Amino acid sequence: MDKNIIYDMRYVLDTDVLVAGLRSRTGASRRLLLYLYEGRYEAVASVAMMLEYEAVLTRSQNLQAFNLSLQEVELFLDSLSYLIVPVTPFFLWRPQLRDPADEHVLEAAVNGGADAIVTFNLRHFQYAAARFGIDVVRPGEALRRIRS
Repeated sequence: MDKNIIYDMRYVLDTDVLVAGLRSRTGASRRLLLYLYEGRYEAVASVAMMLEYEAVLTRSQNLQAFNLSLQEVELFLDSLSYLIVPVTPFFLWRPQLRDPADEHVLEAAVNGGADAIVTFNLRHFQYAAARFGIDVVRPGEALRRIRS
């Protein structure tokens, strides 16, 4: 990513969006991944999120569903790590969410100055994210925002 570019959108991609993007060759999640590689928006993530991405994407059932090898998914994650803006949470507001496993996503969004958390689990984040002025959107809505 060119650090001199000013991006209109800054997102946090929940793990479910990456799974959907790798499972399907079509759809909004896949398009979001392609747009990230094209530099059409900026994505932020913490180390905790990258570790979750790795743990989930390399599960055997996901590798089968993606029709990718472990090495191919590791290459995807390596390239993703170059595109993602790293975020170091310096404030922890826990607990904010019902599911403690999602707290690191909200923390990355707040500390990374994200416009929105992109997820299929709107209910998990909506109320807590709104307290910080962060939208929670599905992949299709995230695409519409990039295109407008």
